[in-house]
Amino acid sequence: MKILVSAYACRPKMGSEPGVGWNMVQELAQKCGNVWVITRRDNQQSIEAEISKISVLGMNFVYHDLPAWARWWNRGQTALYFHYYFWQIGAYFLARKLHQENNFDLVHHVTYGRYCFPSFLSLLPIPFVWGPLGGGEAAPKSFWRDFHWSGKVYESLRDWSRWIGERDPFVKMTAKKSAVAIVCTSETADCVSALGAKRIERVLGQTGVNRQDIAQLEQYAVSHYQAPIRFISMGRLLHWKGFHLGLNAFAAANLEHGEYWIVGDGPERNRLEALAKELGISERVRFVGSIPREQALRILGESCALIHPSLHDFSPTVCIEAMAASRPVICLNLGGPAFQITEETGFRIASNTPEGAVQGLAEAIIRLAQDPELRIKMGQAGQKRVSELYRWDIKAKSLVQLYEDILACQQSSASPSVIHT
Repeated sequence: MKILVSAYACRPKMGSEPGVGWNMVQELAQKCGNVWVITRRDNQQSIEAEISKISVLGMNFVYHDLPAWARWWNRGQTALYFHYYFWQIGAYFLARKLHQENNFDLVHHVTYGRYCFPSFLSLLPIPFVWGPLGGGEAAPKSFWRDFHWSGKVYESLRDWSRWIGERDPFVKMTAKKSAVAIVCTSETADCVSALGAKRIERVLGQTGVNRQDIAQLEQYAVSHYQAPIRFISMGRLLHWKGFHLGLNAFAAANLEHGEYWIVGDGPERNRLEALAKELGISERVRFVGSIPREQALRILGESCALIHPSLHDFSPTVCIEAMAASRPVICLNLGGPAFQITEETGFRIASNTPEGAVQGLAEAIIRLAQDPELRIKMGQAGQKRVSELYRWDIKAKSLVQLYEDILACQQSSASPSVIHT
Protein backbone atom coordinates (compact mmCIF):
# COMPACT_ATOMS: atom_id res chain seq x y z
CA MET A 1 0.00 0.00 0.00
CA LYS A 2 1.01 3.57 -0.67
CA ILE A 3 -0.44 5.81 2.04
CA LEU A 4 -0.57 9.60 2.16
CA VAL A 5 -0.84 11.09 5.67
CA SER A 6 -1.76 14.60 6.70
CA ALA A 7 -0.09 15.36 10.05
CA TYR A 8 -0.12 19.08 10.83
CA ALA A 9 1.26 18.23 14.29
CA CYS A 10 4.19 15.81 13.98
CA ARG A 11 7.31 16.02 16.10
CA PRO A 12 9.53 13.36 17.73
CA LYS A 13 9.94 13.03 21.51
CA MET A 14 6.85 15.01 22.33
CA GLY A 15 3.49 14.20 23.86
CA SER A 16 0.01 15.27 22.82
CA GLU A 17 -0.79 15.63 19.10
CA PRO A 18 2.80 16.20 17.86
CA GLY A 19 3.69 12.84 19.43
CA VAL A 20 0.61 11.23 17.88
CA GLY A 21 1.63 12.42 14.42
CA TRP A 22 5.22 11.23 14.72
CA ASN A 23 4.60 7.86 16.36
CA MET A 24 1.72 7.04 14.04
CA VAL A 25 3.65 7.64 10.81
CA GLN A 26 6.79 5.94 12.12
CA GLU A 27 4.91 2.73 12.91
CA LEU A 28 2.83 2.90 9.72
CA ALA A 29 6.03 3.13 7.67
CA GLN A 30 7.30 -0.05 9.31
CA LYS A 31 4.02 -1.83 8.57
CA CYS A 32 3.27 -0.47 5.08
CA GLY A 33 6.69 0.50 3.78
CA ASN A 34 5.36 3.38 1.67
CA VAL A 35 4.12 6.37 3.66
CA TRP A 36 4.25 9.99 2.52
CA VAL A 37 3.60 12.63 5.18
CA ILE A 38 2.59 16.25 4.68
CA THR A 39 3.44 18.31 7.74
CA ARG A 40 4.39 21.85 8.76
CA ARG A 41 7.75 23.26 7.80
CA ASP A 42 8.61 24.17 11.40
CA ASN A 43 8.59 20.43 12.22
CA GLN A 44 11.35 19.77 9.68
CA GLN A 45 14.41 20.32 11.88
CA SER A 46 13.18 18.00 14.66
CA ILE A 47 12.06 15.31 12.22
CA GLU A 48 15.26 15.25 10.15
CA ALA A 49 17.42 15.21 13.30
CA GLU A 50 15.53 12.14 14.53
CA ILE A 51 15.57 10.40 11.13
CA SER A 52 19.36 10.70 11.08
CA LYS A 53 19.51 8.57 14.25
CA ILE A 54 17.04 5.83 13.34
CA SER A 55 16.59 3.46 10.45
CA VAL A 56 13.01 3.47 9.19
CA LEU A 57 12.54 2.87 5.49
CA GLY A 58 9.48 4.10 3.68
CA MET A 59 8.96 7.43 5.49
CA ASN A 60 8.81 10.33 3.07
CA PHE A 61 8.21 13.79 4.53
CA VAL A 62 6.99 16.74 2.52
CA TYR A 63 6.96 20.12 4.28
CA HIS A 64 4.37 22.78 3.63
CA ASP A 65 3.55 26.13 5.17
CA LEU A 66 1.54 29.25 4.50
CA PRO A 67 3.14 32.27 2.84
CA ALA A 68 5.49 34.22 5.12
CA TRP A 69 2.98 37.04 5.67
CA ALA A 70 0.45 34.59 7.14
CA ARG A 71 2.73 32.58 9.40
CA TRP A 72 2.13 34.83 12.41
CA TRP A 73 -1.08 32.84 12.87
CA ASN A 74 1.04 29.95 14.09
CA ARG A 75 1.39 31.68 17.47
CA GLY A 76 -1.02 31.51 20.37
CA GLN A 77 -3.81 28.97 20.77
CA THR A 78 -6.62 30.88 19.04
CA ALA A 79 -4.61 32.11 16.04
CA LEU A 80 -3.13 28.63 15.64
CA TYR A 81 -6.49 27.24 14.55
CA PHE A 82 -6.75 29.84 11.79
CA HIS A 83 -3.28 28.78 10.65
CA TYR A 84 -4.39 25.12 10.80
CA TYR A 85 -7.53 25.75 8.73
CA PHE A 86 -5.82 27.62 5.92
CA TRP A 87 -2.73 25.40 6.03
CA GLN A 88 -4.95 22.52 4.97
CA ILE A 89 -6.09 24.31 1.83
CA GLY A 90 -2.50 24.55 0.61
CA ALA A 91 -1.87 21.00 1.77
CA TYR A 92 -4.66 19.80 -0.54
CA PHE A 93 -3.02 21.25 -3.66
CA LEU A 94 0.31 19.74 -2.63
CA ALA A 95 -1.40 16.40 -1.97
CA ARG A 96 -3.09 16.46 -5.38
CA LYS A 97 0.29 16.93 -7.03
CA LEU A 98 1.83 14.13 -4.95
CA HIS A 99 -1.03 11.81 -5.83
CA GLN A 100 -0.52 12.43 -9.56
CA GLU A 101 3.13 11.46 -9.11
CA ASN A 102 2.72 8.48 -6.76
CA ASN A 103 -0.83 7.16 -7.26
CA PHE A 104 -1.64 6.61 -3.57
CA ASP A 105 -4.05 3.90 -2.46
CA LEU A 106 -5.47 5.82 0.49
CA VAL A 107 -5.19 9.15 2.33
CA HIS A 108 -5.39 9.51 6.12
CA HIS A 109 -5.82 12.76 8.07
CA VAL A 110 -4.18 12.12 11.47
CA THR A 111 -3.63 15.48 13.19
CA TYR A 112 -5.18 17.63 14.37
CA GLY A 113 -7.92 15.33 15.58
CA ARG A 114 -10.75 17.87 15.79
CA TYR A 115 -14.09 16.76 14.40
CA CYS A 116 -15.28 20.36 13.83
CA PHE A 117 -12.45 21.25 11.40
CA PRO A 118 -12.38 20.04 7.79
CA SER A 119 -9.71 18.15 5.91
CA PHE A 120 -9.57 19.16 2.26
CA LEU A 121 -7.63 15.98 1.46
CA SER A 122 -11.03 14.30 1.47
CA LEU A 123 -11.40 15.77 -2.03
CA LEU A 124 -8.76 13.40 -3.43
CA PRO A 125 -10.20 10.59 -5.61
CA ILE A 126 -9.09 7.84 -3.21
CA PRO A 127 -10.50 6.49 0.07
CA PHE A 128 -10.19 9.00 2.91
CA VAL A 129 -9.70 8.07 6.60
CA TRP A 130 -10.47 10.77 9.15
CA GLY A 131 -9.13 10.61 12.70
CA PRO A 132 -8.85 9.55 15.45
CA LEU A 133 -11.15 12.43 16.32
CA GLY A 134 -12.28 14.12 19.50
CA GLY A 135 -13.72 17.44 20.54
CA GLY A 136 -17.33 16.44 21.10
CA GLU A 137 -16.75 16.37 24.85
CA ALA A 138 -17.78 19.31 27.06
CA ALA A 139 -17.41 20.32 30.71
CA PRO A 140 -20.74 19.77 32.52
CA LYS A 141 -22.45 23.11 33.15
CA SER A 142 -22.56 22.50 36.92
CA PHE A 143 -18.74 22.78 36.98
CA TRP A 144 -18.67 26.18 35.31
CA ARG A 145 -19.43 28.02 38.55
CA ASP A 146 -15.93 27.18 39.85
CA PHE A 147 -14.23 28.64 36.77
CA HIS A 148 -12.63 32.07 36.73
CA TRP A 149 -14.34 34.46 34.30
CA SER A 150 -11.63 33.69 31.72
CA GLY A 151 -12.48 29.97 31.97
CA LYS A 152 -16.16 30.68 31.40
CA VAL A 153 -15.30 32.77 28.34
CA TYR A 154 -13.09 29.95 27.05
CA GLU A 155 -15.83 27.34 27.44
CA SER A 156 -18.37 29.63 25.76
CA LEU A 157 -16.03 30.25 22.83
CA ARG A 158 -15.30 26.53 22.60
CA ASP A 159 -19.02 25.75 22.39
CA TRP A 160 -19.43 28.52 19.82
CA SER A 161 -16.55 27.22 17.67
CA ARG A 162 -18.06 23.73 17.70
CA TRP A 163 -21.44 25.18 16.68
CA ILE A 164 -19.80 27.10 13.81
CA GLY A 165 -17.75 24.07 12.75
CA GLU A 166 -20.77 21.81 12.60
CA ARG A 167 -22.32 24.25 10.11
CA ASP A 168 -19.20 24.62 7.97
CA PRO A 169 -20.02 22.99 4.60
CA PHE A 170 -16.40 21.80 4.30
CA VAL A 171 -16.66 19.96 7.63
CA LYS A 172 -19.84 18.25 6.42
CA MET A 173 -18.09 17.44 3.15
CA THR A 174 -15.20 15.88 5.09
CA ALA A 175 -17.55 13.69 7.11
CA LYS A 176 -19.58 12.56 4.11
CA LYS A 177 -16.54 11.81 1.95
CA SER A 178 -14.76 9.79 4.65
CA ALA A 179 -14.57 6.07 4.04
CA VAL A 180 -14.15 5.74 7.82
CA ALA A 181 -14.27 8.29 10.63
CA ILE A 182 -12.29 7.08 13.64
CA VAL A 183 -13.49 8.54 16.96
CA CYS A 184 -12.28 8.35 20.56
CA THR A 185 -15.48 9.01 22.54
CA SER A 186 -19.19 8.40 22.26
CA GLU A 187 -19.81 12.18 22.36
CA THR A 188 -17.66 12.71 19.27
CA ALA A 189 -19.25 9.69 17.58
CA ASP A 190 -22.65 11.37 17.93
CA CYS A 191 -21.31 14.63 16.48
CA VAL A 192 -19.64 12.93 13.50
CA SER A 193 -22.73 10.86 12.82
CA ALA A 194 -24.85 14.02 12.74
CA LEU A 195 -22.42 15.47 10.16
CA GLY A 196 -23.16 12.56 7.82
CA ALA A 197 -20.27 10.11 8.21
CA LYS A 198 -21.25 6.74 6.75
CA ARG A 199 -18.93 4.50 8.79
CA ILE A 200 -17.68 5.30 12.29
CA GLU A 201 -15.11 3.24 14.18
CA ARG A 202 -14.48 3.76 17.89
CA VAL A 203 -10.95 3.40 19.28
CA LEU A 204 -9.73 3.56 22.86
CA GLY A 205 -7.97 6.88 22.44
CA GLN A 206 -5.88 8.80 19.94
CA THR A 207 -2.60 8.42 21.79
CA GLY A 208 -0.27 5.54 22.62
CA VAL A 209 3.09 4.73 24.19
CA ASN A 210 6.25 3.98 22.23
CA ARG A 211 8.83 1.32 23.01
CA GLN A 212 11.29 3.73 24.65
CA ASP A 213 8.72 5.14 27.08
CA ILE A 214 7.41 1.66 27.91
CA ALA A 215 10.95 0.49 28.70
CA GLN A 216 11.44 3.46 31.03
CA LEU A 217 8.03 3.20 32.72
CA GLU A 218 8.10 -0.55 33.26
CA GLN A 219 11.17 -0.26 35.47
CA TYR A 220 9.20 1.45 38.23
CA ALA A 221 7.97 -1.40 40.43
CA VAL A 222 5.09 -0.75 42.84
CA SER A 223 6.18 -0.93 46.47
CA HIS A 224 3.99 -2.22 49.29
CA TYR A 225 5.34 0.48 51.55
CA GLN A 226 5.70 4.02 50.27
CA ALA A 227 6.16 6.81 52.76
CA PRO A 228 5.07 9.42 52.25
CA ILE A 229 2.22 8.36 49.96
CA ARG A 230 2.56 10.59 46.92
CA PHE A 231 -0.21 11.32 44.44
CA ILE A 232 0.54 13.16 41.23
CA SER A 233 -1.24 15.16 38.53
CA MET A 234 0.41 16.12 35.25
CA GLY A 235 -0.54 18.51 32.47
CA ARG A 236 -0.99 22.14 31.54
CA LEU A 237 -2.49 24.15 34.39
CA LEU A 238 -5.75 25.07 32.66
CA HIS A 239 -9.18 25.45 34.24
CA TRP A 240 -10.69 22.49 32.40
CA LYS A 241 -7.94 20.13 33.55
CA GLY A 242 -9.69 20.12 36.94
CA PHE A 243 -6.63 20.46 39.17
CA HIS A 244 -8.76 22.53 41.58
CA LEU A 245 -10.91 19.43 42.06
CA GLY A 246 -7.79 17.38 42.79
CA LEU A 247 -6.64 19.88 45.43
CA ASN A 248 -10.05 19.94 47.11
CA ALA A 249 -10.16 16.14 47.09
CA PHE A 250 -6.66 15.81 48.53
CA ALA A 251 -7.60 18.22 51.32
CA ALA A 252 -10.81 16.28 52.02
CA ALA A 253 -8.88 12.99 52.13
CA ASN A 254 -6.74 14.46 54.95
CA LEU A 255 -4.00 11.84 54.72
CA GLU A 256 -1.69 11.72 57.70
CA HIS A 257 1.36 10.99 55.55
CA GLY A 258 0.57 12.15 52.04
CA GLU A 259 1.87 14.43 49.32
CA TYR A 260 0.33 15.80 46.16
CA TRP A 261 2.66 16.84 43.35
CA ILE A 262 1.41 18.82 40.35
CA VAL A 263 3.70 18.70 37.31
CA GLY A 264 3.16 21.33 34.65
CA ASP A 265 2.61 25.05 34.27
CA GLY A 266 -0.03 27.36 32.93
CA PRO A 267 -2.36 30.32 33.58
CA GLU A 268 -4.13 28.66 36.52
CA ARG A 269 -0.98 28.22 38.62
CA ASN A 270 -1.43 31.29 40.83
CA ARG A 271 -5.07 30.45 41.55
CA LEU A 272 -4.17 26.83 42.33
CA GLU A 273 -1.37 27.86 44.69
CA ALA A 274 -3.76 30.26 46.44
CA LEU A 275 -6.35 27.47 46.73
CA ALA A 276 -3.81 25.10 48.28
CA LYS A 277 -2.98 27.78 50.86
CA GLU A 278 -6.67 28.44 51.53
CA LEU A 279 -7.29 24.70 52.07
CA GLY A 280 -4.37 24.50 54.49
CA ILE A 281 -2.45 21.94 52.44
CA SER A 282 0.26 24.09 50.85
CA GLU A 283 2.99 22.35 52.87
CA ARG A 284 1.95 18.97 51.43
CA VAL A 285 1.41 20.15 47.84
CA ARG A 286 4.35 20.72 45.50
CA PHE A 287 4.00 22.61 42.24
CA VAL A 288 6.86 21.18 40.19
CA GLY A 289 6.37 23.38 37.13
CA SER A 290 7.26 22.51 33.55
CA ILE A 291 10.10 19.98 33.32
CA PRO A 292 11.61 17.74 30.58
CA ARG A 293 9.46 14.79 29.60
CA GLU A 294 11.94 12.15 30.81
CA GLN A 295 12.09 13.75 34.24
CA ALA A 296 8.29 13.98 34.40
CA LEU A 297 7.99 10.26 33.65
CA ARG A 298 10.49 9.50 36.40
CA ILE A 299 8.43 11.47 38.94
CA LEU A 300 5.31 9.64 37.75
CA GLY A 301 7.12 6.36 38.39
CA GLU A 302 7.95 7.49 41.94
CA SER A 303 4.29 8.22 42.79
CA CYS A 304 1.62 5.77 43.93
CA ALA A 305 -1.23 6.93 41.67
CA LEU A 306 -2.25 9.52 39.09
CA ILE A 307 -5.11 11.94 39.77
CA HIS A 308 -6.52 13.14 36.44
CA PRO A 309 -9.74 15.13 37.08
CA SER A 310 -10.00 16.60 33.56
CA LEU A 311 -13.42 17.77 32.38
CA HIS A 312 -13.11 17.31 28.61
CA ASP A 313 -9.95 15.48 27.55
CA PHE A 314 -10.61 13.18 24.62
CA SER A 315 -7.37 11.17 24.72
CA PRO A 316 -4.88 12.09 27.45
CA THR A 317 -1.51 10.40 27.05
CA VAL A 318 -0.72 10.74 30.75
CA CYS A 319 -3.37 8.17 31.74
CA ILE A 320 -1.77 5.61 29.42
CA GLU A 321 1.69 6.48 30.72
CA ALA A 322 0.49 5.98 34.30
CA MET A 323 -0.89 2.55 33.46
CA ALA A 324 2.35 1.66 31.66
CA ALA A 325 4.16 2.57 34.90
CA SER A 326 1.76 0.24 36.77
CA ARG A 327 0.13 3.15 38.58
CA PRO A 328 -3.64 3.28 39.19
CA VAL A 329 -5.52 6.24 37.71
CA ILE A 330 -8.24 8.27 39.43
CA CYS A 331 -10.25 10.17 36.82
CA LEU A 332 -13.71 11.57 36.22
CA ASN A 333 -16.18 9.49 34.27
CA LEU A 334 -15.96 11.95 31.38
CA GLY A 335 -14.48 12.01 27.87
CA GLY A 336 -11.52 9.86 26.90
CA PRO A 337 -10.42 8.77 30.38
CA ALA A 338 -13.82 7.16 30.93
CA PHE A 339 -12.88 4.70 28.15
CA GLN A 340 -9.17 4.43 28.83
CA ILE A 341 -9.59 3.52 32.50
CA THR A 342 -11.49 0.44 33.66
CA GLU A 343 -12.62 -0.76 37.08
CA GLU A 344 -9.57 -3.02 37.11
CA THR A 345 -7.08 -0.21 36.43
CA GLY A 346 -8.41 2.68 38.51
CA PHE A 347 -11.42 4.70 39.61
CA ARG A 348 -13.86 6.55 37.36
CA ILE A 349 -15.66 9.11 39.50
CA ALA A 350 -19.24 10.24 38.80
CA SER A 351 -19.28 13.88 37.73
CA ASN A 352 -22.78 15.23 38.23
CA THR A 353 -21.67 18.06 40.52
CA PRO A 354 -18.31 19.46 41.71
CA GLU A 355 -19.14 18.48 45.29
CA GLY A 356 -19.92 14.90 44.31
CA ALA A 357 -16.79 14.68 42.17
CA VAL A 358 -14.58 15.95 45.01
CA GLN A 359 -16.11 13.47 47.43
CA GLY A 360 -15.60 10.59 45.01
CA LEU A 361 -12.01 11.61 44.27
CA ALA A 362 -11.27 11.87 48.00
CA GLU A 363 -12.69 8.41 48.68
CA ALA A 364 -10.53 6.93 45.92
CA ILE A 365 -7.44 8.70 47.28
CA ILE A 366 -8.07 7.32 50.77
CA ARG A 367 -8.69 3.81 49.49
CA LEU A 368 -5.49 3.68 47.45
CA ALA A 369 -3.46 5.25 50.25
CA GLN A 370 -4.66 2.59 52.72
CA ASP A 371 -4.53 -0.45 50.45
CA PRO A 372 -1.11 -1.20 48.89
CA GLU A 373 -2.36 -4.57 47.61
CA LEU A 374 -5.05 -2.78 45.60
CA ARG A 375 -2.44 -0.40 44.18
CA ILE A 376 -0.38 -3.36 43.02
CA LYS A 377 -3.37 -5.20 41.57
CA MET A 378 -4.64 -2.17 39.65
CA GLY A 379 -1.13 -1.29 38.52
CA GLN A 380 -0.54 -4.75 37.07
CA ALA A 381 -3.91 -4.66 35.29
CA GLY A 382 -3.07 -1.25 33.83
CA GLN A 383 0.32 -2.38 32.57
CA LYS A 384 -1.33 -5.38 30.90
CA ARG A 385 -3.96 -3.13 29.29
CA VAL A 386 -1.31 -0.86 27.81
CA SER A 387 0.73 -3.78 26.45
CA GLU A 388 -2.37 -5.20 24.73
CA LEU A 389 -4.03 -2.02 23.43
CA TYR A 390 -1.93 1.11 23.61
CA ARG A 391 1.48 0.30 22.16
CA TRP A 392 2.02 2.26 18.97
CA ASP A 393 2.96 -0.85 16.99
CA ILE A 394 -0.35 -2.47 17.97
CA LYS A 395 -2.32 0.66 17.08
CA ALA A 396 -0.56 0.85 13.68
CA LYS A 397 -1.30 -2.83 13.02
CA SER A 398 -5.00 -2.18 13.63
CA LEU A 399 -4.88 0.78 11.24
CA VAL A 400 -3.29 -1.30 8.50
CA GLN A 401 -6.04 -3.89 8.92
CA LEU A 402 -8.59 -1.09 8.60
CA TYR A 403 -6.89 0.18 5.43
CA GLU A 404 -6.98 -3.32 3.93
CA ASP A 405 -10.66 -3.63 4.75
CA ILE A 406 -11.44 -0.26 3.16
CA LEU A 407 -9.53 -1.10 -0.02
CA ALA A 408 -11.10 -4.56 -0.20
CA CYS A 409 -14.57 -3.01 0.07
CA GLN A 410 -13.69 -0.48 -2.62
CA GLN A 411 -12.43 -3.19 -4.95
CA SER A 412 -15.51 -5.28 -4.31
CA SER A 413 -17.89 -2.42 -5.06
CA ALA A 414 -15.92 -1.51 -8.19
CA SER A 415 -15.93 -5.06 -9.58
CA PRO A 416 -18.62 -5.69 -12.22
CA SER A 417 -21.28 -8.16 -11.20
CA VAL A 418 -21.23 -11.54 -12.95
CA ILE A 419 -24.49 -12.98 -14.25
CA HIS A 420 -24.54 -16.77 -14.54
CA THR A 421 -26.71 -18.29 -17.27
